[in-house]
Amino acid sequence: MQGMARKIGAYYDDRDYFAQLYRLAAPIAFQNLMIASLVMVANVMVGQLGDDPIAAVALAGQVFFLLNLILFGVGSGSAMFTAQLWGNKDIASLRKVLGLCLAVGVLIAGIFLIFSEVIPAQILGIFTQDPQVIALGSAYLRVFAWSFLFFSITSGFAAVLRSIGEVKLPLIVSVSALALNVLLNYLLIFGMFGFPRLGIQGAAIAAVISRALECLVLLLSSYRQKNPITAGWAELLGFDSSFVVKMFKPVLPVIANELLWSLAITTYSIVYARIGTSSLDAMNIVGTVDNIALVPFLGLSGAVAIMVGNKIGAGEYDAAYKYIGRTLCLAIVIAIAVGGIVLAVREPVLSLYRVTPDVVLYARQALLVLGFWLTIRSQNMILIIGAFRSGGDTRFSLVLDGLIIWVLGVPMALLGAFVLRLPVYWVYLMVMSEELTKFLIGLRRYFSRKWIHDLTGQNTPA
Repeated sequence: MQGMARKIGAYYDDRDYFAQLYRLAAPIAFQNLMIASLVMVANVMVGQLGDDPIAAVALAGQVFFLLNLILFGVGSGSAMFTAQLWGNKDIASLRKVLGLCLAVGVLIAGIFLIFSEVIPAQILGIFTQDPQVIALGSAYLRVFAWSFLFFSITSGFAAVLRSIGEVKLPLIVSVSALALNVLLNYLLIFGMFGFPRLGIQGAAIAAVISRALECLVLLLSSYRQKNPITAGWAELLGFDSSFVVKMFKPVLPVIANELLWSLAITTYSIVYARIGTSSLDAMNIVGTVDNIALVPFLGLSGAVAIMVGNKIGAGEYDAAYKYIGRTLCLAIVIAIAVGGIVLAVREPVLSLYRVTPDVVLYARQALLVLGFWLTIRSQNMILIIGAFRSGGDTRFSLVLDGLIIWVLGVPMALLGAFVLRLPVYWVYLMVMSEELTKFLIGLRRYFSRKWIHDLTGQNTPA
């Protein structure tokens, strides 16, 4: 027993690892905590308006959810490159990657904006047949969609900033913008202090204003501080076709991964909505809690991805491998604690919503599933984001994260909802089977070390 304790102590005897992990993970986790908390506050505000407004905003939010994950794929794929380029001190190429990331992000956001303006009812009709929900959601989406352009610039810029270790500026700007969003929600949804009472339209306007200011402040602050990634348009867009091909060869699987995964998650929402509006409302509540519960693991996976990318770029492959192993073990301990907290706070959280008893019942049971499955999900986040993507093993990540969900997760959701006709929380439990499958396959890949790839071309993994 003592021998095992000494081995564990020796494995974790690395002050540099813990110092870097804390320096990077704490701001990332805090940012995601504030984002999730403020989003939850905003949802509670909308929840005071009744079941239909909750469902309308939730369904319109699915459009943003899909966009967000695609942009996350573009940003995290770019950050995979820039973390290694930063470790190799190639600033010129780093800036070109940023420019390409921004150009692609704005293009994608523009497409989403056009569709949201032209055919919002048809888009929301995919999720529900409730005419009242579709009408409310369409009006909300036409305003809310203008925030997409600002968000595409902010998300890409922030992803690259974090990849070089600059985590404080995105944190401060993002949290400030969301705090403003919550304040504007309060003023415009309920018509406080002389402002017009606009209901969910007020929430849409608040989102556009806060996203625009967030984008402006982040850019101005970065250029004013003369951050290493900042440059003129000529340098940012100074990439040629060969550079685009070199970058997108490993990045396209990341984008495809996020697209397939987000479409699958959207399919889950369609399934929940087709079960009933109460089921959709319940899973929307669960989603807000889920966002908060995953905060520590977003911090850990984001931090270790930067650390691993830097180590691979510097040719230190053994250190990169050990960093992932240590973080996986830490995540297990944290997940058990967070899962217990989720189970303990179920009732206080549900009491905040003015919804029907059915919604409360469904949400209570689904939160039970969430609490018990956090351990496996945390491991998958560390493996996929922290190891495989930062290591350039994006094709394997595509199969693991983007395809298994369609092979196993979506069929299980359809089976549970429409064949077995189970309550939504049982469907949610069946969906979790794909998380276990990903974990078992992903852990084997980690031990093989085949996920370590040097994208800078300066080193050759052993």
